[in-house]
Amino acid sequence: MRNASWYSGFAKAAAHFCGRPRVFTLAAAVIVLWLVTGPIFGFSDTWQLVINTGTTIITFLMVFLIQNTQNRDTEAIQVKLDELIRATNGAHNALLDLEELEQDNLDAFKSKYQALATTARAQLQQGTQDTGTPEA
Repeated sequence: MRNASWYSGFAKAAAHFCGRPRVFTLAAAVIVLWLVTGPIFGFSDTWQLVINTGTTIITFLMVFLIQNTQNRDTEAIQVKLDELIRATNGAHNALLDLEELEQDNLDAFKSKYQALATTARAQLQQGTQDTGTPEA
């Protein structure tokens, strides 16, 4: 668990740092510097290899940092949504933790809510309101 918390903290800090405009500007400056040095190095294969290798390594590592950050953000949003469902009077508690269901079960819930939406749109076209709970 200690390694996971170390990585999580590192990933959060790195993603926060890399998302700043200054870091983007620094990356763009590196590219400009690389382009300017092209004539000095005769646009050699080594000159091209330097930028290709550097950008590949950075991209490879950033994929994991971004995925870690995205996973934590998604989990936090799901917990917040679950709390809103739980705290809302008349809400269906069966909707809690839907992201953990198998695809077939998730599709069944989705179909039910698509049918509710279709009915509500039809009622709107007939001039009635689409608010309230369908069970009432």
